[in-house]
Amino acid sequence: MISDALVARLCDRVSAASADTAGTVDVYNGGTLAKVPRSSPRDVADAVEAARQVQRLWAGVAVADRVAIFERFHALLLRHTDELLDILQAETGKSRRDAFLEVSAPLVTVGYYARKAPKLLAPRRREGMVPGLVKTVELRAPKGVVGIITPWNYPFALAFTDLIPALIAGNAVVLKPDTQTALCTLYGVDLLYQAGLPHGLLRVVIGDGPVVGSAIVDTADYIGFTGSTRTGREVAARAGHRLVGCSLELGGKNPLLVLSDASVGKAVAGAVQTCFSNSGQLCMSPERLFVHTAVYDDFTQRFVNEVAKMNLAATFDYSADMGSLTSQRQLETVTRHVEDARAKGATVLTGGKPRPELGPFFYEPTVLTDVTPEMLCYDNETFGPVVAVYRVVDDAEAIERANATSYGLNASVYSKSVPHAEQVAARLKAGTVNINDGHVVGFGSADAPMGGMKDSGVGRRNGIEGLLKYTEAQNVSVQRVPLSTPPRWLPFGWYAKGMQALLRTVRKAGIR
Repeated sequence: MISDALVARLCDRVSAASADTAGTVDVYNGGTLAKVPRSSPRDVADAVEAARQVQRLWAGVAVADRVAIFERFHALLLRHTDELLDILQAETGKSRRDAFLEVSAPLVTVGYYARKAPKLLAPRRREGMVPGLVKTVELRAPKGVVGIITPWNYPFALAFTDLIPALIAGNAVVLKPDTQTALCTLYGVDLLYQAGLPHGLLRVVIGDGPVVGSAIVDTADYIGFTGSTRTGREVAARAGHRLVGCSLELGGKNPLLVLSDASVGKAVAGAVQTCFSNSGQLCMSPERLFVHTAVYDDFTQRFVNEVAKMNLAATFDYSADMGSLTSQRQLETVTRHVEDARAKGATVLTGGKPRPELGPFFYEPTVLTDVTPEMLCYDNETFGPVVAVYRVVDDAEAIERANATSYGLNASVYSKSVPHAEQVAARLKAGTVNINDGHVVGFGSADAPMGGMKDSGVGRRNGIEGLLKYTEAQNVSVQRVPLSTPPRWLPFGWYAKGMQALLRTVRKAGIR
């Protein structure tokens, strides 16, 4: 399905001087999918320096001309979606439905920044120190070379929703995708170059995180990282030592709240969709369901029935509800969490076992109850198709238990009353809260910032901040008449009194 010629073309986009390679797995059958080049720290340093040379020219290109390249990329991505979906499924094992939603995300990103970037990046008049006497303008300059490090679970969406605004803002990008999912990312990079991106402005390096990722953090002018909280702390420390900025989207142990006045049918449908998207390998997926006692029995019975009916399959059409986990490591983590919970007294309402007859890394969607704090899955991120359901007596208990975690990435609230749900949402410590939806509407609302509180990260993607974080703000102020120093003939005491009178007048007039 993925030709050797295509793999060779994509691998030519990798910055790697040696012949060293790493193998990737065909997730559905466990065989070898491709051999991809492996970069070294020297390759990273060379890539950053080469990208820096191209970036200096790119920064001088009009924003409208930069945007035009991404408009062409948008058209190419729509034209080649099916081939990209095939690669994405082979590398990740996700269902085609989930793959389609992933590929759609950068299309939304292009559309948003194509409209907003020219105005956001344009010089902006600001109030001067004294109106009329001082002219002040805010300029936005690119950071330089942005290093972007992305994970394996949503390799295409997370790479491109970050690199699109970074490039539009006038930066170069050195990108490190996860080795297992490098091909789909390289496919998108190839499309961008077909769309007219200047050669060398976007460079790809591949290798182990502690080696290649660390080299990026130690050389780039800004870091965008998506991954685990543990690694995010290391990235932040290294970036902080160099006094360069970073944006970190990290882990989550997300809650979903079903309030007493929720539509049980809608809550069940939403929970099934969001809890098991990408087999639960989604940082925004709920793993903890807090259900009001008034609807608990009805919700739980219907939820378990719907989960038990889900179609698991290794198929390249849209028939599967859920695909595979991506690796043996994830399968082992999920299995360990479920078996630990079972051994310590949790009840498995449905699922709870691997499905090797479907593929080497398949695991059933699993619903647990009676989960207690000593169990691994209670407050550790499982990152798989496992959810725990808890009964709560009122909103206050639901909110308290939802917030009782070090994470704060995403949350969901179900209620027939939007004002009721909004009141609850405002009390949840999460960077994004979705009402009557699991995660799609929050992530897809490109005009709003998205990111984590507490241990779930620093900074935001999407929205105005998702673009401007890749720039440096510069204040350019023009003094039209002498203000800070009086003329030589004017005693400073008289000058000081005059300035005080001026400031008093300006304040009374409501100007400042």
